Amino acid sequence: MRGVEGIASAVRSGEVLATELVAEHLEQIDRSPLNAFTSIDAEGAMAAAQRVDARVQHGEDPGRLAGVPLAVKALINQAGLVNTAGSSFYRETPDETAVALRRLEQQGAIPIGRTGLHEFAFGFSSENHWFGPVRNPWNTNTSPGGSSGGSGAAVAAGLVAAALGTDTGGSVRVPAALCGVVGLKVTHGRIPISGVFPLAPSLDTVGPISRSVSDAAALYELMAGGDESDPWSAFSEPTSIGPPSIPKGLRVGIPRGWIEEAPMTDEVSSAFEWITRTLRESGVDIQTADLPEVGDSDHLLASAYGEIAVVHREFRTAGREYGPEVERRMARADTISVDEYVAGLEWRARLRQSAERAFKGVDLIITPATCTTTKVIGEDLVDTVQGQVHYRSALSWFSAPINHAGLPALTLPLAVAGNPAPALQVIAPWWREHTLLEFGLFLEGAGLSEVTTPPDAD
Repeated sequence: MRGVEGIASAVRSGEVLATELVAEHLEQIDRSPLNAFTSIDAEGAMAAAQRVDARVQHGEDPGRLAGVPLAVKALINQAGLVNTAGSSFYRETPDETAVALRRLEQQGAIPIGRTGLHEFAFGFSSENHWFGPVRNPWNTNTSPGGSSGGSGAAVAAGLVAAALGTDTGGSVRVPAALCGVVGLKVTHGRIPISGVFPLAPSLDTVGPISRSVSDAAALYELMAGGDESDPWSAFSEPTSIGPPSIPKGLRVGIPRGWIEEAPMTDEVSSAFEWITRTLRESGVDIQTADLPEVGDSDHLLASAYGEIAVVHREFRTAGREYGPEVERRMARADTISVDEYVAGLEWRARLRQSAERAFKGVDLIITPATCTTTKVIGEDLVDTVQGQVHYRSALSWFSAPINHAGLPALTLPLAVAGNPAPALQVIAPWWREHTLLEFGLFLEGAGLSEVTTPPDAD
């Protein structure tokens, strides 16, 4: 499959028509059993493709992403299309498109449809009570992860070239890991979140899910940068992404305490040991990184749930209906006291301090992306070496603290056996997305990371 810039190059040269690409992808989506989309905008996508083809025919530049078929998580605003946020009751038709998506459209990307998600992005399975479960293309009896499960499944199955998701506790990285593709969580504030239905605004980020690091880099470069409509937005200029980073002398930290306590499977543990050993043999300086605050799940939940309760207060007061799982979590959020919330914020500040200390000694930190690669639809427990644990703990163990620290992280599949293979999470200091992506490009180029295609995908 061509990458996003390969597709755009073919469209710009006239080798391929954007309308042909869109029609082909719409046909694939129509045949797909994955329930990856909640709605398809065939008319809008074909109209956008016609505009791209017209620009090419008139000798005009159609943009860096000309003709690239894109999927959009169904809580990101698109002008004129209903935003459901995966819920039973929220139905808003915005007049404006979210800033991040608009920046991609301005470069010729073509949104084809809106992808399924965990209701209100409040979970990790994408088993939606109202729209049905999204299915993983590697095994349709299993979850693609969440909350951006439809985006991850659509990219892995080749239904689109790339997709947008949101990440508040791992909701880009977890689906990328479980679907065997690439997911980028940016520094909080790097990409504007205006026009995105919030979960917890101080943690929310928008990011790409793609089939390669270079594709993720292309979308990131176009979306990054401040916007005054977003009060969380940062206006520091993003650093350009250079060539693959040279590993010799690179200092990579392993947070061993965090990893040793994790409820992992043998498969995930073995894959992480393999990449650690291989990087050391490649000249990487592997060190121990100390992150003593990451394991405090009570404070983690309190600091997020306090915000979630505020976002949903109007709906809760009005007695709106939520699916059973999300209702249970919302009920817990409703009980968070001011004292619990403030204690959670204090914990978050200590976590950021410990991360700052850790990054004085290392350039990057690596962990597994998730503790398991499989979650069966309809089952809440997953098997690990520590016995059965709730799937949310296994899937979010390594991702959720990163949002509370505000750090950027990249998830990509390792070149080991598995359907999908276990994935690696690479974490960088604040605002150093370029370092993450350059290292990711090295891992791909060295054959240490590989995106493969599920056998039944077209």
